[in-house]
Amino acid sequence: MKKTLTTFVGILLAIVSLAQSDTAQVPVKTDTIRIGGMLILKRSDPNSKGVNVTVGHRHYNKKANVNTESFVVDLGFANWVDKTNYATAGSGNYLVSRPGGPALAPTDFRLRTIKSVNVDLWFFMQRVNLIHHVVNLKYGLGLELNNYRFNSSVSFKEAGVNPYNQSLHIDHPFAFNDSIGFSKNKLAADYVTVPLMLNFRTKPDSRDGGLNFSAGVSVGYLYSSRNKQKSSNRGKQINRGDYDLQTWKFAYVGEIGLGPVHLYGSYSPSSIFEKGLNFMPYTVGIRISNW
Repeated sequence: MKKTLTTFVGILLAIVSLAQSDTAQVPVKTDTIRIGGMLILKRSDPNSKGVNVTVGHRHYNKKANVNTESFVVDLGFANWVDKTNYATAGSGNYLVSRPGGPALAPTDFRLRTIKSVNVDLWFFMQRVNLIHHVVNLKYGLGLELNNYRFNSSVSFKEAGVNPYNQSLHIDHPFAFNDSIGFSKNKLAADYVTVPLMLNFRTKPDSRDGGLNFSAGVSVGYLYSSRNKQKSSNRGKQINRGDYDLQTWKFAYVGEIGLGPVHLYGSYSPSSIFEKGLNFMPYTVGIRISNW
């Protein structure tokens, strides 16, 4: 027992002596840890979650397997592909036209491209390493805000009286061509959205990751929709309703970028309306993101 204790103390003293010798050769900083021949340095970059490890003359960079970025912003345009059968929609009273006037047509739902905008506010996005930080899983949570701006005087209404025939009641949402002109006329649809993508980075060891791109899907839940109009006759009006919009929105999503600026896009293969109108929405724009 005494012999074992003496041996243990001797080894301990030897380690302490070696540590003191190493410390005398290389000054130890508050962000540096030396264990024998291994020197562990914290990154000087406060945004990095990795750890630098130096063994002898070799240098290793241990990257975090999960990276998080908060408050990512998308700025872009919103539009849709119109595949509506206008004859069917009109006969089902999803489209109501003024008596004696022309029936609602694709031109009435044509959007003002520059004024139809998409803004996404992502609370967070995470990237999880799958294969050597080259292939990653990327997902997030945020708000998707779409404003569809019309050139025409088309208006949306929840179930109610036909504006051109007071004796006729329509028991579902519908669109109609209003009797006045609007200086501003838009349909807004806002979603809580979760994207899920595979992310690829060409240079995972570089600071910006090199060229990187992502592709996947997103699911959004409609939490707010409204028809906002402005005219000299009625002033500013905000009419709220679901207007037969689908509660859930499924879309294909993707992005490609280099450094802090990415291009993003989305396309929904199904209509955002349940019945009547058949519009496949899409967005394209710039994503401001560090990775």
